[in-house]
Amino acid sequence: MASAKKKVAAPGTNNRGSIEEAPLTTINYILFIAGLVVITAGWFLLRAGHVSISPILLVLGYCVMIPLGIIVRPGGRNGSS
Repeated sequence: MASAKKKVAAPGTNNRGSIEEAPLTTINYILFIAGLVVITAGWFLLRAGHVSISPILLVLGYCVMIPLGIIVRPGGRNGSS
């Protein structure tokens, strides 16, 4: 009985042999950092007593900037540019 060996792809490649892209790009990291800066500014303004603008900054950081840092895929839907 002959045993069939399964071809295992090398690390960093997919089953077709092409190299996979990194899951996060520079744009993702910039959005994460911008979100952290906006959140930090919101907390400092909240501590200073600016209760009108600080919630806006906090919501913008937590609900817009950080999720965009996760969702954004540069180069279109399939990741090719």
